[in-house]
Amino acid sequence: MLKPASVPHGGFCFENCQRNASLERAFPGLRVPRAHKTGTTIAGLVFRDGVILGADTRATDAMVVVDKNCEKIHYIAPKIYCCGAGVAADAEMTTRMAASNMELHALSTGREPRVATVTRFLRQMLFRIWAGCGSGSTGGPVPAEHDSEQSLFPQFTLEAAQGLLVEAITAGILGDLGSGGSVDACLITATGTKLLRTLSSPIEPVERLGHYRLAPGTTAVLTQTVQPLNLELLEETVQAMEVE
Repeated sequence: MLKPASVPHGGFCFENCQRNASLERAFPGLRVPRAHKTGTTIAGLVFRDGVILGADTRATDAMVVVDKNCEKIHYIAPKIYCCGAGVAADAEMTTRMAASNMELHALSTGREPRVATVTRFLRQMLFRIWAGCGSGSTGGPVPAEHDSEQSLFPQFTLEAAQGLLVEAITAGILGDLGSGGSVDACLITATGTKLLRTLSSPIEPVERLGHYRLAPGTTAVLTQTVQPLNLELLEETVQAMEVE
């Protein structure tokens, strides 16, 4: 005789769901915290020697994780990068167009492109196609865009800036269903840029067990129905065709 399956010792635990349902019934009007999902987590920090940008690496489609290692820090110019939020494909193609136009602008003028040039190009392009584009970006130049930004973290060293950036992105990864993966960073200084992939991994990947071998009788059979089938046996003979 088959025995019912034993209570599993791993996996998800739904005790808190039952507790929240009981609290909602006991206290009418109580709002139980829900799962929070907004999307991409990106950040930028101005420190003593330049600018550092950071982003997570999870790309989602509604509630489905499409890519666990999506690159959200996009190249525009040798000293200008930007972080994209929204539709990953739109952000990638938008920054590619901006990068190609900035290269043509640099060849035409003989000077490095400025951040104001990039933002003007992006504003004009996104204004024309705003109805069909679902992405946004935040840029990271070497100088501060406004004098007030210089008073934020002017004396931060590179190590302190990286630590604060990792904490900010990690908070988004652990507290938002739309963010995940690892922390990517881009360091921009007067001497050059450096893209740091997987600067930190707050969530370690879980090793899969591989093959699941369940003993016979693990799943309990509640009901069983046997339906006999009336079949008619047909015999067929095949004769070879004569070919001249």
